[in-house]
Amino acid sequence: MRNFINLADIDKKELRKIIDHAKSLKEKRHIADPNAPLAGKTLIMIFEKPSTRTKLSFESAMQKLGGHVLNLNTNESHYGSKDESIYDTAKVLSKYGDIVMMRTGKHEHFLEFSKHLEIPIINGLTNLSHPCQIMADVMTFEELTRGPITDKKIAWLGDGNNIVYSLIEAATQFNFQLAIACPKKFEPNKKIIKWAKNKKANIFITRDPKEAAEGADAIMTDKPISMGEINVNKKQKKKLLKPYQVNEKIMKLAQDPIFLHCLPASREEVSSKVIYGKKSKVFEQALNRIFVQQAIIQWCLNLL
Repeated sequence: MRNFINLADIDKKELRKIIDHAKSLKEKRHIADPNAPLAGKTLIMIFEKPSTRTKLSFESAMQKLGGHVLNLNTNESHYGSKDESIYDTAKVLSKYGDIVMMRTGKHEHFLEFSKHLEIPIINGLTNLSHPCQIMADVMTFEELTRGPITDKKIAWLGDGNNIVYSLIEAATQFNFQLAIACPKKFEPNKKIIKWAKNKKANIFITRDPKEAAEGADAIMTDKPISMGEINVNKKQKKKLLKPYQVNEKIMKLAQDPIFLHCLPASREEVSSKVIYGKKSKVFEQALNRIFVQQAIIQWCLNLL
């Protein structure tokens, strides 16, 4: 059984297979698939956090492949309550569907749930990582720069959050250079940095956003306050991250870069001129979530 939890768990060749299949699906997106590879299959989606792109892209992906989607609203079910154990819920859902996609706050909760499932599960975002997003980012980069991401330079400016966790994994698995500019207080997860260094990944962390952006092929960022983030002084955090805003001056330091953002975006981490400028590819990036989700679902169901 194949789960899609973190990029570090999956062989490089398999990740490349998913990306290449997603590109192929996009090329054929206006052609109806008479085979409907997921006809009779059901995806169960569990959301403990709000979602726009993840929810809609997974629904669209499943429908395009001929499958069906069930949405479990945690506020209207026994899931996550004291009325029913995680074990019991996982066993029941294993009978109702063929694959699960979960977005949850605690990664430990995700792992506990996945242990009891008898069907594959996809990580739709946890507080630790967001692998589906980064797979779409890799696809978008290669599509728009017309070449493999290997040996290219990607710059990240801002909070070392769950997106960065998966980006570090991707830099290691796809062999690209990753420059991370962030305040010391908001550096990425230490365990994933150690893992990447042990794998000889080309990753460096700096306090200087200009150093990170210089010569980059793509510049990425995210909102200063992550969704559902608590136990943080938001005012102080925003102040510390203010120097890391992606603006026109930063973009000019790079090497004809594209700009990527997982969305939703504010104007704290990126200026309006950048996000709505010619170099911004955020909406194509959002579109590519559909094709990447299609490929991930098929991979998990051993259809790739």
